[in-house]
Amino acid sequence: MKSFLAFLVAMAVIVTLGDAYCFSKMNKPGEADNGCILDGKLYPFGEIARTENCFRCSCSRDAMRCCSLFQTPITYDKENCKVVFNKKSCDYDVVQKSDPSKECFVYSRVG
Repeated sequence: MKSFLAFLVAMAVIVTLGDAYCFSKMNKPGEADNGCILDGKLYPFGEIARTENCFRCSCSRDAMRCCSLFQTPITYDKENCKVVFNKKSCDYDVVQKSDPSKECFVYSRVG
């Protein structure tokens, strides 16, 4: 029973820390005739599963709404480890400064 309770507490912490970073970009009149522009790239109307910069977006004539596909590590061994963004996986890798082939443990992340 104690193990199950510990599991539920751990899951609650993970869900709480699992919120993605989101933003909206309102389109100016006449700006979104063919889709939405984000970081200089034109995206079609509708749902965009993944942009070049790792966001999931929704494009309409009114606005482009996006949420990150990644979470930023905030609690890790900052003295011995460094954060590197992996654009292929759309996530941050936390690796040892002395040997970047070895990963570091991350205690928490935020979106």
